[in-house]
Amino acid sequence: MLQIVPNTDTQFTAVRAIAFEVWPKTYGAILSKEQLDYMLGKMYSVAALQEQVNQKKHHFILVQDHGATVGFASYEHNANDSGKTKIHKIYILSSQQGKGTGKTLIDYIQEKAHVYGDKALFLNVNKYNSAVKFYQKIGFEIAKDEVIDIGNGFVMDDYVMEKQL
Repeated sequence: MLQIVPNTDTQFTAVRAIAFEVWPKTYGAILSKEQLDYMLGKMYSVAALQEQVNQKKHHFILVQDHGATVGFASYEHNANDSGKTKIHKIYILSSQQGKGTGKTLIDYIQEKAHVYGDKALFLNVNKYNSAVKFYQKIGFEIAKDEVIDIGNGFVMDDYVMEKQL
């Protein structure tokens, strides 16, 4: 049975473990090892994760299956004063994919966005990530292309996808 719980670990042990397992599998054929290492260090250091919660007001949630953490997500209400909830991160262990876990996380975030009064969900996803099809299947549409300079000579080549509530 899947259960959504808030992340309360200030060291983000489960979040970091899942990110470091999933990212090489998800992006290994898309990004160079150098870019992967750079992005993981930049986005998933304990200090970066703490900043996302404390300064940027991201909410981190974990999804557990029979007590074991199998995925996580982070989101932000009214991102950039848009009246929309941004899903910043959503990653599921590969052994758990295809079992409704990602949809469970999205449904939870959608419910929170609705309660908060936001009118849509949106997220960035790498254009070559197979998750694009998953997002489309659950009602997201490609709103635009976006190339983001993340420093060190690297960019993120993304779609911005949106789902109206």
